[in-house]
Amino acid sequence: MRMSPLQEVLLLCAVLLCFIQPSSAQTQEVVVCSGTWNALSVSGSSEMQYKLMKEMYDGCEIVMGNLEITMMEHWRDFSFLKSIREVTGYILIAINQFSRLPLDHLRVIRGTTLYDGRFALAVLLNYQKNGRHGLQELGLPCLTEILEGGVQIIQNKFLSFAPQVNWLDIMKDQTSEIIINNNGPQKSCDEKCGDVPCWGPGDDACQILTKSVCAAQCNGRCFGQSPSECCHKECAGGCNGPLDTDCFVCSNFNNSGSCVSQCPQTLIDNKHTFKLEPNPSAKYQYGSICVAQCPTNFFVDGNSCVSTCPADKMEVEKKGVKRCEPCGGLCPKACHGTGSPDRQTVDALNIDSFINCTKIQGSLHFLVTGIKGDAYTNIPALDPEKLQVFKTVREITDILSIQSWPSDMPDLSVFSNLQIIQGRTPYRSMSSKRGYSLLVMKIPSLTSLGLSSLRRINDGGVYITGNKMLCYHNTVDWTRLLGSSGSRPQRRQKHIDVKDNRSLNRCVAGGHVCDPQCSSDGCWGPGPNQCLSCKNYSRGGTCVPQCKFLTGERREFATVRSECMPCHAECEVQEGKPTCTGPGADECAVRAS
Repeated sequence: MRMSPLQEVLLLCAVLLCFIQPSSAQTQEVVVCSGTWNALSVSGSSEMQYKLMKEMYDGCEIVMGNLEITMMEHWRDFSFLKSIREVTGYILIAINQFSRLPLDHLRVIRGTTLYDGRFALAVLLNYQKNGRHGLQELGLPCLTEILEGGVQIIQNKFLSFAPQVNWLDIMKDQTSEIIINNNGPQKSCDEKCGDVPCWGPGDDACQILTKSVCAAQCNGRCFGQSPSECCHKECAGGCNGPLDTDCFVCSNFNNSGSCVSQCPQTLIDNKHTFKLEPNPSAKYQYGSICVAQCPTNFFVDGNSCVSTCPADKMEVEKKGVKRCEPCGGLCPKACHGTGSPDRQTVDALNIDSFINCTKIQGSLHFLVTGIKGDAYTNIPALDPEKLQVFKTVREITDILSIQSWPSDMPDLSVFSNLQIIQGRTPYRSMSSKRGYSLLVMKIPSLTSLGLSSLRRINDGGVYITGNKMLCYHNTVDWTRLLGSSGSRPQRRQKHIDVKDNRSLNRCVAGGHVCDPQCSSDGCWGPGPNQCLSCKNYSRGGTCVPQCKFLTGERREFATVRSECMPCHAECEVQEGKPTCTGPGADECAVRAS
């Protein structure tokens, strides 16, 4: 499409109008705000929604997420949206009554998320039913690029200029959907626009064309029609010159005014040492901006700023910087416990809410109505296999109370990874002032506790009583378990109520004694993996008489905690003497050649 000299002048004026505010490629300090994810759902009154929008977007330049304007009356003032230049997700304008949405400086919709999975711009049903108010103009005179997704503009009774717009000039992906129908009667553009489409009436509403008018040599957008007037390849939506600092918006990232394909990486190659070294000029990706530091409440994940860490990473803080780091196993996940009026016990209806939980905020109660079900409240019996979800639990902040348990489960080994019971709110009965944090009561099937990782109960005591087949409990040094060093054992002793279980004599006579590899601290059940501590050494949680210092294909060394650990793979196996003294290759007796 060729333009007349007059049309070129008009378009130049329109471009200059879009530059009243500095472009994202020219400013180093950009006001970023969060978008919304509500689609067509709303909560609260329209007045509340309007106030919330005004607080969110007043002065905002980049919306990180979606811009959703829905169910607003015709008299609302949206002039606070004029500062927005970029939306990273989609724009939804639906079921409103105003005549014009003043997004006068919006230049790009990135479409990182799409409405209905398809559309970067959706304008739907914006008119007053049985009335005269409704959307007449889109108010997007500076919009020059949609990077992902299509356009849907339907059933806007008074909207007359949407079909005139050259949407193919705006869309980066020419295969994206463009659905425009059932809108108002089409009106002509101002005669000064000539063959150029328009966004509305008047000579200031002519569309800015940045792609369809370019010379064939331009691989993208341009700022004029000659082959020498192509935009830089990193520009989005057009430009006012050939450099990467002349872009309207950056296609990828804005690094202090220059458009780049990626932000300066945290590690760079040293051409002299051929090694990766920290980059003193490193920056992080914050949306489409490169920043030296992530904003408050964001985390560094690789080279990016993220609001939440990925599922396989956890939040840590090092030297004042919040980072996402690999968990090295199951990531921490806190879950709400039981004991409230609407969640009294673990049962068949809530058991799945504990999947992958590592920390229980509150308590865990096991009552007969949860284990065997409750016909009165239509709760079915709990499948015992479902209890395996508690294998991931490492911490309970309040109490663990077992008052009912499946008849075919002889221990509590589903809690084999439970390390600490905080006891912040111990259980206190009406008849006793004593507080308890571990309660196991009248479980006829229980032969051992199986709490092989439990090492501390911070507050409260233990109440283990009436379990007629239970052994091994009398070997545990409960006083040591209930208090860290420096606590007062005599005071703690009053909270240890372990009684009316199987007698020690009957347990010994039945062979229910600790494994020979256990120390005098006792055990939680049969076998060398149930010891509270080991007499000699441990390997992977199991007590052993000796590490593989002198035998075995993979030799070992012992840590200060008497744990058997493998030597480095580069260590050469030594006969008759230790192969290594530690985990590193520099701690081998002899390194393999």
